[in-house]
Amino acid sequence: MKTLYLDCGMGAAGDMLTAALLELLPNGDEFLSELNGLNIPGVAFLREPSVKCGIHGTHIAVKVNGEEETERAHDHSHEHGHEHSNSNEHECKHEHSHDSAHIHHHNGMHEIEHIIENLPISAKVKSHVLAVYSLIAEAESYVHDVPVTNVHFHEVGTMDAIADITAVCMLMDRLSPKEVIVSPVHVGSGYVQCAHGILPVPAPATAYILRDVPIYGGRIKSELCTPTGAALLKHFATKFGDMPVMKTEAIGYGMGKKDFPIANCIRALLGETEECSDTIVQLCCNLDDMTAEAIGFAEEQLFAAGALEVYTIPAQMKKSRPGILLSVLCQEKEKAKIIRLIFQHTTTLGIRENMSRRYILSRDVKNIKTELGDVRVKMSSGYGVVREKFEYEDIARIAREQGISLADVTKLIRGEQKHHG
Repeated sequence: MKTLYLDCGMGAAGDMLTAALLELLPNGDEFLSELNGLNIPGVAFLREPSVKCGIHGTHIAVKVNGEEETERAHDHSHEHGHEHSNSNEHECKHEHSHDSAHIHHHNGMHEIEHIIENLPISAKVKSHVLAVYSLIAEAESYVHDVPVTNVHFHEVGTMDAIADITAVCMLMDRLSPKEVIVSPVHVGSGYVQCAHGILPVPAPATAYILRDVPIYGGRIKSELCTPTGAALLKHFATKFGDMPVMKTEAIGYGMGKKDFPIANCIRALLGETEECSDTIVQLCCNLDDMTAEAIGFAEEQLFAAGALEVYTIPAQMKKSRPGILLSVLCQEKEKAKIIRLIFQHTTTLGIRENMSRRYILSRDVKNIKTELGDVRVKMSSGYGVVREKFEYEDIARIAREQGISLADVTKLIRGEQKHHG
């Protein structure tokens, strides 16, 4: 399975992600020309070689009207925003709509959507760009307690961020990984100077975007993860965790602008992993003094709490008593909750735990329209196997409505599919 792993041990910023992904392409210069051909107002992408701690990589300079955003940041320090220390980004400057004292032009989400809609990119890429920008706007809205419609972005910061987001979305579309795994994100530590004052790292907008994402700080007193970087990771990651076992085909290093004792870069590794697999927890206990109804009720509660599977096996207990072996499969993050429920709803005095490696087929659901009504089809694939199965509830509903058997419904639908090719 084609897998992209992003090592964010020095955080993430839009230009760093762009540079790391660009290095994965065999025709990176052609792609850079394509980016510059988008004609984002006033924006030019420049590819520069960069060395951090002896590692050679790429730095992407995004210039707006001939200047990098950080160059402008010092001249516009009165604006609502802050300089991101990890790269050339200066993003997420916002203004409340009632603040008309500033002479600089600002864009709201409506204007940003208009800019994006006019870019010569596919509808799929546009949807990704808008989704990422929406995450940033939502964070700014929450932090400053204003509606999303009242969040406005400084013109320069807008173009810089749109450039970074569009570049990363186009690169992700070009690379088309089936899975994107992101390491825990190093956000830095200390404080950052903003127009509003001195704020803790991670900046409030970044912290909001990275909810439910594994993050950590450290001894580096700098802002390592920007709101744009955070939003891109949040949008594209299929999961966060350690690097999987993979056969690497390409490696890219996207460099930040500042120098630290640790190489200031994002490392992107593209390669092949085994078909889908994960690790699950198996919790078991023996029961010999519960009724079938009580065990059934316990199963209901466990499934409702997120158990992947609950099943029972007849067992012969000590002193030849008949009993039941209860097994519950769950994700590691659900383990504590499931253990509490097993003790609450069964009579067991002890629970055994086993960690199991599970190999699974990739799963998807599509909806098909038939003359008998809409039917969901559960699809699975992997390990050289492709399967599909009609959703039972949909088939059963049609069978009841038509007064026919389940087998007849399935036969009619398959015949209709074959007829329509």
